[in-house]
Amino acid sequence: MSVRMIAVTVAVLFLAAAAFLFLAPWPLLNVVETGKTPEYPDVTPRFYQATTERAFDAALHAVNRLPRWALVAYQPEKGEIRAEARTRLFRFADDVLIRVEAQNGEVVVQVRSASRIGKGDFGQNARNIRAFFDELDRQMRGSSGHPESNGAP
Repeated sequence: MSVRMIAVTVAVLFLAAAAFLFLAPWPLLNVVETGKTPEYPDVTPRFYQATTERAFDAALHAVNRLPRWALVAYQPEKGEIRAEARTRLFRFADDVLIRVEAQNGEVVVQVRSASRIGKGDFGQNARNIRAFFDELDRQMRGSSGHPESNGAP
């Protein structure tokens, strides 16, 4: 293979990658937070009919059950859990903050996921939050989790 052929191949691959990044179906974000990221209207806080202790314990179990997630720290008195989620392919780290709070007779769980590097996450932070809520719902079976589109109970 000639040097020119290699150069053309590399240029085509570079242009294809650049076009993919600029025309991608996901927004160019590296932080997603429940109820605060209009680009992901489905990523909203989750409400449960449960005690804060029950929801906090379920959130801890959810973090520990998710693949490529690691518990970093937790403070039950503040209702906060910090975790690290790693991507499947390159093992990029995303920082996840989970808050469990009592609100109007219910428990609300809010999540923020932020990429450590880059200007865009290819939708990974939203996927982190969705995966967490899927697992939290499994842990909370028997409690009524009902995501609200506007983030309100």
